[in-house]
Amino acid sequence: MTPLVAAVVLPTAALLGAPAEYALPETRPSLEKAKAWCRHLATTHYENFHVATWFLPKRVRPHFESVYAYCRVSDDLGDEVADPETALRLLEEWGAMLDECYDAPQHSRHPVFVALHETIAGCDLPRHLFHDLLAAFKLDQTKTRFESLADLEAYSHNSANPVGRLVLLVSGYRDEHIALLSDKICTALQLANFWQDVVEDWQRGRQYLPADLLHQFNVTHKDLAARRFTPEFRALMAHLVAYTRTMLREGGAISSMVDRELSTTLDLFRKGGESILDAIAAQGYDTLKQRPQVSKTRKAKLLAGAVWGKVLGARA
Repeated sequence: MTPLVAAVVLPTAALLGAPAEYALPETRPSLEKAKAWCRHLATTHYENFHVATWFLPKRVRPHFESVYAYCRVSDDLGDEVADPETALRLLEEWGAMLDECYDAPQHSRHPVFVALHETIAGCDLPRHLFHDLLAAFKLDQTKTRFESLADLEAYSHNSANPVGRLVLLVSGYRDEHIALLSDKICTALQLANFWQDVVEDWQRGRQYLPADLLHQFNVTHKDLAARRFTPEFRALMAHLVAYTRTMLREGGAISSMVDRELSTTLDLFRKGGESILDAIAAQGYDTLKQRPQVSKTRKAKLLAGAVWGKVLGARA
């Protein structure tokens, strides 16, 4: 069987065991219905994404929604399926559907790929960025410990950075220097989420705190398991927060290199990451006690600043 035939045949029985909302429909939806499906997913599953994309030009929002839908479903196939073997199978099938979207788009039946093909074709999006994301979600099924910050940054190369690069490409930016700044922001956002979710990740059998730094700062697995906050853990978390804050600041240079509307959106995400780090610092770096939360007041200030940026852009 040739790869093309496999890509056409596989989806007829694919995604068994996936969350019900992601089931493969019996018939191919129209492009309009597929876009509506992606829009619904984007506007109901992650409030921050919905808010941020409001600041983008209307002409590119459907593209962002189809890219988001692909990322959301990919993530959920890995995270919302309890059995790792089933998750790996689903991710393989999802990857086959992605290849079909590129190689034989007329056969795509899932609304994500019906909508995504228009985005891929219109924005000339490279296949490998979508596959890189799948590689990270597959790795999640087997790798639960990381030895160093370098290992975490290598993981983020697939798990986070492709999203930023896709955002830039959809917005018409193809300069590698700009993309590298985006990588810094995306990696930093990934790291900030890891530092925020230490307890939740531990309960799921995952540890994203680098093993070499745990050893360097004399933090033990027993400390983590017992949620025992020590001066050593505080020093470790303060180090990680400072490291991540520097990365966000360096990546922030991207804002002066893109148009105001995209800059507003990127700033909103970057400042959201900074707010997570601020929340960690505000509770004395004790992320074992409770998950640090960005306050509603802080979120409102970020949104107000973004709205003002959009208003200034409209007046310029």
